[in-house]
Amino acid sequence: MFLGEYTHNLDIKGRIAVPVKFRQKLTTGAIITRGLDKCLFIFGNKEWEILAQKLISLPLAQSNSRAFARLMLAGAMDVELDNQGRILVPDYLRVYANLKKEVVVAGLYNRIEIWDSEAWKDYKQKTESQSDEIAEKLGELGI
Repeated sequence: MFLGEYTHNLDIKGRIAVPVKFRQKLTTGAIITRGLDKCLFIFGNKEWEILAQKLISLPLAQSNSRAFARLMLAGAMDVELDNQGRILVPDYLRVYANLKKEVVVAGLYNRIEIWDSEAWKDYKQKTESQSDEIAEKLGELGI
């Protein structure tokens, strides 16, 4: 599982160091794709297969299903860790997530998210200020 929040820098070639704690779980490769809220998602191959199977089984006749599958699948790219534990973030994904120099790598159990550090700061502030409301709504769902 991926847990924790780390700040890293993109290098001039668009590579980012994966936190040491996460590397072992990605030794067989990983998939990077567009995420939600203008971040990027990284999945290990096993988790990606689970998600991809769910995406391709969505009803083709529903426009929201097609749109979400396109967002996730068409934007996906295989990545491998280099000898220094870095992955190359493709240009189109850096543009999508508006990644600049400093990024946040956040572990969310079955996936990693990559955020521009300013966007992450703004998102966290907004979410933390609404934490009571969010908790109440999740309570209604039994969480």
